[in-house]
Amino acid sequence: MQWQDHAIILGVKRHGETSVIAEVMTRDRGRHLGLVRSGRSRAMQPVLQPGNAVEVVWRARLDEHLGEFRIEPVTLRAARLMETATAVYGVQAMGALLRLLPERDPHPHLFDALEVILDHLHNPADAGELFVRFELAVLNDLGFGLDLAECAATGARSDLAYVSPKSGRAVSRSAGAPWADKMLILPPFLGVEGNDAADFDSLAAAFRLTGFFLHRHVYEPRGIEAAAARDGFVRAALRALDPASRTLSDPNGVPA
Repeated sequence: MQWQDHAIILGVKRHGETSVIAEVMTRDRGRHLGLVRSGRSRAMQPVLQPGNAVEVVWRARLDEHLGEFRIEPVTLRAARLMETATAVYGVQAMGALLRLLPERDPHPHLFDALEVILDHLHNPADAGELFVRFELAVLNDLGFGLDLAECAATGARSDLAYVSPKSGRAVSRSAGAPWADKMLILPPFLGVEGNDAADFDSLAAAFRLTGFFLHRHVYEPRGIEAAAARDGFVRAALRALDPASRTLSDPNGVPA
């Protein structure tokens, strides 16, 4: 068995004295593991850093085996990803999100989104918006997608201001007003009319929104916690937008 694909390094784990098991996100074969012989060598260590784009050749006798990777560098962006807090936390947080998906399950649109975000993590405002959309895409692929296109009560597609915590559907400002204190805020940049860039408040609301549904549908049923890197990314992204900002007391959107 053999295949070749474009991939992004998510992480590595030591295996024996000189080798590692690399975890990559491939475009056509999803998240995949493979043994890299001499992966701890001076030549390979800079290549096998999270966020780097590589070309991988996988070989194994049977499809269900771990197999071996031959890896060639394509874009070595890991050094740049160490320059800002949003980048350091962001690459870890997106890796944790991808681990929620079954191994070897293809998600080419998530691979493409990951590449775009990795090239924008140095800009906290852009990174925050893109990360939220990435979380929404992961939720959708897990079967818990949100419907933010029209009002659940009236069918209206304008002036959408809330999201129902029960249904995950958008609600217009007028229809949701009587229950506004029980609703989640729909940030304008996520709405169908959204052309405005995120500011501190709208990005904080977006993090609460995705965090709430990830907790309800994914983390709580699986008995796991959100990755600590997500909390770090949220705080770094918001602090970059407003250095004297109020801290986001509940970045994961979990009800008190």
